[in-house]
Amino acid sequence: MTAVELTSDALFEQGMARLAELLGPPWQIDRRPDNKETRRSGGDIVVTVQAEGEGSYAQLLVDVKLTGVSPRTVEEVLLAKLDLLRQLNHHTTLLVLTPWLSRQTQKLLRRHDISYLDLMGNVSLRVPRPAIVIHTEGATRAPQALAKEPGRTTLAGPKAGRLVRLLTDVHPPYRAGELAQASGLSLGYVSRLLDTLEDQLLIRRDGRVITSVDWPNLLRARAARETLLRKGSYVGLLAPNGVPAVIERIRHLPQSGLDNIAVTGTYAAHTVAPLAVGGQLMVYTSPLLDEDDLGEELGLLPVDENADVLLLQARDRSVFERTKIVDGIPHVALSQVALDCLAGPGRLPAEGEAVIEYMKAHQRRWQVSGMDNLLTPDQL
Repeated sequence: MTAVELTSDALFEQGMARLAELLGPPWQIDRRPDNKETRRSGGDIVVTVQAEGEGSYAQLLVDVKLTGVSPRTVEEVLLAKLDLLRQLNHHTTLLVLTPWLSRQTQKLLRRHDISYLDLMGNVSLRVPRPAIVIHTEGATRAPQALAKEPGRTTLAGPKAGRLVRLLTDVHPPYRAGELAQASGLSLGYVSRLLDTLEDQLLIRRDGRVITSVDWPNLLRARAARETLLRKGSYVGLLAPNGVPAVIERIRHLPQSGLDNIAVTGTYAAHTVAPLAVGGQLMVYTSPLLDEDDLGEELGLLPVDENADVLLLQARDRSVFERTKIVDGIPHVALSQVALDCLAGPGRLPAEGEAVIEYMKAHQRRWQVSGMDNLLTPDQL
């Protein structure tokens, strides 16, 4: 499937075919009116759903959204449509049909009792009579063909990661210009990404001033665009004497070495939200540090698999911003720990969620109170 090839009619046909598959053979879906000459492409389409031999039927108003649905669309468009629909016909169910829906949008639709169906396996349909309840979960990430919207700045890439860190670490209010200056990013890029975030309801603005940031969902949305362990982005090493011995050696590195590394992943998450013991030790290294020399200094051996230490190549300098010292060893900031865990494999996403819960409960401990205080040396 590509966004270019897909048409509103094709989206509608594929969506109804998926719904028919979920309902099973006894059910029949009919488009109303059935006169072909009155049909039109896209927009709102009325269908009825009826079980074989049953007198009652459900009526759905299918809102075909070829270009997707953002949380802002839900708040500004769909809620008004739902309110009007309930005034005109309380027995008709609003069903949003689109190629793919983010988890955040799905959650918002369910909160307002709006049914949905996407082509990536995410479905929620609740009809009181005849009783129909369907809920399935599909792809959590947009298909490649839809991930990059033409002309739209997304949360992918190192620059987006830098801005996400800043929006999370610093409590608003602030303006785009202040964010651009503090991050070193261009004002144009910052403004475009802020437009995207506002559309996703991840930030709120009063005029040009950002007044609030939904940083937990911002971190989740950013992590959904990234993969922590991309091919070629890390070096796997074996610790013959165990990870604790490596940590002790890190603690005794010269300052020049400590200034260019930062622990992340499971071991960093353990400091605030210990879910389990063990796991791989993940350490960011700056481009100024030779990984081979560091591995040798820490007594590590290169391996192709079953590594217990990973040296990660930092894609952007922001991973080293607002680090903190834990037992003599630099750790990335909590916002970076959460991002890395959420984008990591295995149990790491669960650990990332645990870190976010800690951050929510102790926000004043780690968040900078304003852009003027950004250079505060120790966040904790």
